Amino acid sequence: MTEPSRLIDRADVRELVREKYGAAALSVLNGEGAACCGGDSGGRAKDSCCGGDVITGGLYNDTEAASIPEAALLASLGCGNPTALAQLNVGEIVLDLGSGGGIDVLLSARRVGPAGFAYGLDMTEEMLTLAERNKAEAGATNVAFLKGHIERIPLPDSAVDVIISNCVINLSADKDAVLREAFRVLKPGGRFAVSDVVVDGELPAAVRADMEAYVGCVAGALERGDYLRRLEAVGFENAGIEPTRRYLFADLEATTCCSPEVAALPAEDKAALDGRVMGAFIRAVKPKAASCCGPKCCSGHEFPHGE
Repeated sequence: MTEPSRLIDRADVRELVREKYGAAALSVLNGEGAACCGGDSGGRAKDSCCGGDVITGGLYNDTEAASIPEAALLASLGCGNPTALAQLNVGEIVLDLGSGGGIDVLLSARRVGPAGFAYGLDMTEEMLTLAERNKAEAGATNVAFLKGHIERIPLPDSAVDVIISNCVINLSADKDAVLREAFRVLKPGGRFAVSDVVVDGELPAAVRADMEAYVGCVAGALERGDYLRRLEAVGFENAGIEPTRRYLFADLEATTCCSPEVAALPAEDKAALDGRVMGAFIRAVKPKAASCCGPKCCSGHEFPHGE
């Protein structure tokens, strides 16, 4: 079994995430049904081992769902609805980290209006292909999808007003780099407003060690206090974490269905996990006086698309 404390340092985390999310995008592109949140890469709900809609279902209301292409909704692998909680304003520039099929980018673009702009950043070719298709179907003109890693955002310093993300930062093997980059590209006074999986307390070693659970957004989740400390260490202020959905262990077990170690956990360990893993909304603000997060954060990136 992988040593749990070293899981986030594994070189194959990024490639495993890319492989699984690429397969999920292909599932939607090929008309095979909704993508899956965990061990199954995609397919129709009856074939899924990710717990149906327990984690990813019911996050968007009927009005939101009707305003975007169906494929964008089918490809959503999030644990929340950051666009509904981020209080986006007309004319603002938004960046979605790990934008997938583009659902939150397209919703954000509608919220900020023609005077605003919404960027989506993703590393997976298949997801970017799906996102571009959804952008065209939606007729969105104030949207651009960028290829890259959330640990090195291809935008200049102080470029955006709001950063959103939907259950993606927990998948990164270098979360501190993600937070530093988020701070760097935000304008002074800009807002960090993301949905993510967060843990109250510690997870059993078997869950932390399971790579399938990592792709299912469980093993890579930060502990609540640790998340807040990391945000503050980067320079963010007014950091807070608001639970939006707490999971029973049965939900997590469905997400990590391929792990015999997780299945073999004692009943009392499983019961102790109820409610400890949660979908949460994380807020923080870049101070208005801040222009950079330190001498190492100013990367000299230039805007793509002439923005």
